[in-house]
Amino acid sequence: MEHSLLLNACVYLAAAVIAVPLSKRLGMGAVLGYLVAGILIGPFGFKLIAEAEDALHFAEFGVVLLLFLIGLELEPSRLWALRRPIFGWGGAQVGLVAAVLFGAALLAGVSWKIALIAGLGLSLSSTAIALASLDERNLMPTPAGQASFSILLFQDIAAIPMIAIVPLLGIPESAGGGGNAWIAVVKVIVVLAGLVIGGRFLVRPLLRFIAKTDAREIFTAFALLLVIAISLLMQSVGVSMALGAFMAGVLLADSEYRHALETDLEPFKGLLLGLFFIAVGMSVDFSVFLARPAIVLGLVAGFLVLKIGVLYGLSRAFDMARGQHLQFALILSQGGEFAFVVFGAAATARVFSAEVASTLVVVVALSMVVTPLTLMAYDRVSARRQGAKRDDQADEIEPNEDHVIIAGFGRFGQIVGRFLNVSGVKLTVLDHDPDQVDVLRRFGFKVFYGDATRADLIRGAGAAKARALVVAIDDIEDSLALVEAVRRDYPDLPIFARARNVTHYYQLMDRGVQMIERETFEAAVKLGRSVLTAGLGQSAYRTRQTADKFRKYNLQNVLAVYPYYKDRDTYVSMAKRGRDELETMIARDRKAVEDETGHDWD
Repeated sequence: MEHSLLLNACVYLAAAVIAVPLSKRLGMGAVLGYLVAGILIGPFGFKLIAEAEDALHFAEFGVVLLLFLIGLELEPSRLWALRRPIFGWGGAQVGLVAAVLFGAALLAGVSWKIALIAGLGLSLSSTAIALASLDERNLMPTPAGQASFSILLFQDIAAIPMIAIVPLLGIPESAGGGGNAWIAVVKVIVVLAGLVIGGRFLVRPLLRFIAKTDAREIFTAFALLLVIAISLLMQSVGVSMALGAFMAGVLLADSEYRHALETDLEPFKGLLLGLFFIAVGMSVDFSVFLARPAIVLGLVAGFLVLKIGVLYGLSRAFDMARGQHLQFALILSQGGEFAFVVFGAAATARVFSAEVASTLVVVVALSMVVTPLTLMAYDRVSARRQGAKRDDQADEIEPNEDHVIIAGFGRFGQIVGRFLNVSGVKLTVLDHDPDQVDVLRRFGFKVFYGDATRADLIRGAGAAKARALVVAIDDIEDSLALVEAVRRDYPDLPIFARARNVTHYYQLMDRGVQMIERETFEAAVKLGRSVLTAGLGQSAYRTRQTADKFRKYNLQNVLAVYPYYKDRDTYVSMAKRGRDELETMIARDRKAVEDETGHDWD
C-alpha cells in the first residue's frame, strides 16, 4: 500500500515536471500541460495510474485552497460591494446558458428532465481552469477578470440548489427527497452561521495563540487543518467545499495573520491544483468517446458554440471593456467540476441512464481540455494584432529621447503620472486595463497595453531611451518581476518604485532599487501634521520639525533592520528593539520641546 502510494506520487510528479515546462516552452500554458500529462499516464494512455477517481477527489483540495486564498483577498465589506455583479452577472449567466442549452436539447428530441439537468449542469464552469487562466494572463484586476470571478462564485452557490432538485425529478422511489432537501438547506444555514461566529471568536484567538509560540511549522499545520476541517464540514452538509473555504477566507481577510496564511498555503495550492488538472486528464473516458466519436465531438462542439455565444452576448450587455468580450467568453466556456457531481446525482436518482451520464461527463472533460487550446489560439491572434498596432503607432509617434515610463496606472501611478504630465515630462504608460488605455490615448499619452513584465513590451515602450522607470504596479510579485527584467536588460535605467509594505521595500532593495517610496507613509505623516496644526493648534514650524525627525528615524530603523529581514527570529527582535527605541526617542523629543518652549508637551 505504502509502496503503491509512493510510486503513484512519483508518477504524478514526474509527469508534471516533464509535461508542464515543455507545454509552457511551446507557449501552451501550464494548465494544458497538466491535462496532457494526465491523459498520458491515465487508463487510456500509458496506464501508469489505473484509478483516476481517487486522485480527483484528493486533488479537489487544490481548488479548495485556491478559493480560500482568494477569500483572504476579499474583506467582507468588499464582498458585500460585489453582491450586484455576483448575483446579477452570475444569475444572468447561469440562467441564460441553462435556458439556451435546455431549449437546444428539447429541439434535439431529448426529454425535458434530462434536458433541464443537462442544461443546469453544463451552465457551470470550471473554477480551477478559469481562475488559473486568469492568473496566467494577469487578468484578475481587469473588468473581464472581476466579472469571471463574480460568476464563478455565484456558480458555486447555484450548485447547491441544482443538486437538491435532482432527486425531485427522479423516479417515484426518490420522491421523499423533497423534505430532505429542505432539511439540507437548514443545515447549510446553520453551518454558515457557525462559520461566521467561529471565524470571529474562535479561529482568530487560536491564530494569535499559535503565532505567539513562534513555531512556524505549527502555524502552517494549523492553516492546513483549518482549511481541511472547514472543507469536510461543508461537504458533510452537501455544500461545495470550495465555497465553504472561500467564506472562511473572507472571514479572515481583515485578520492580521492574512499574509502569513497566504504565504504558508500558496505552495500547497499550486501543487494540488496541478494534481487536480492531471486527474481531470486521467478521467477522460476515451472508451465512451471511441464508441461514439461523432456524437461526442458534435456534443462538445455544439455545447461550446452555444455557451461561448451566450457569454459573448452577456459580456456586451455587461458593458465590459472593448477587446475583452471574446476572452471572457472563452475563459468560462468549459464545463465545471460540479457538473460531475450534478450528473452523478442524476444517474443515482435515475433521471439519467448510466450511458447518458458517462457521455456528458466526457463532454465536460473534453471541454476542459479544449479551453486552454482556444485561449492559446486567442492569445496568439491577439498578440499578432497588438504587434501590428504597435508597428503602426511607431510610424506615427516620434521616439521619445527623454521620456519617463510608468508601469501601472492605478490609484498610485495616476497621481505620479498626472504630476509629471503637468510638469511637461513626456510619458509612456504600461497598463493592462483597456478602458484606461483608451482614455490615456485620447489625451495624447503613448500607451502600451499588456503585462508590463514582458520583455518585448518593455522594449517596445522605449526602455533603451527612457530617462527613468516608475514602477507603480499593484501586485507585489509582478512589480518584482518587472524590476528583475529591467535590471537584466537595462542595468543603467534609473528605477523609482512604489513599495506596498516594508517587506516589499526590502525585496526591491534586494534587486538594487535605491529610490523607493512607501505608498502610505508620506500621506500618513502629512495627515499627522494636519492633525497637529489644524486640529490641535500647534505651529507649522514645530510640526514640520517633528515630522522631519520622525521621517529620519523611521528610515534609519527600516535600513537597520534590512540585513536581518530574512532571518525571522532576528527580524522580530530587531522590530521590537525598534519600537523600544521609538518610545525612547519620542520621550526625548517631548523633553526637548518642553525645554525649548518652557511649557509641557500637552
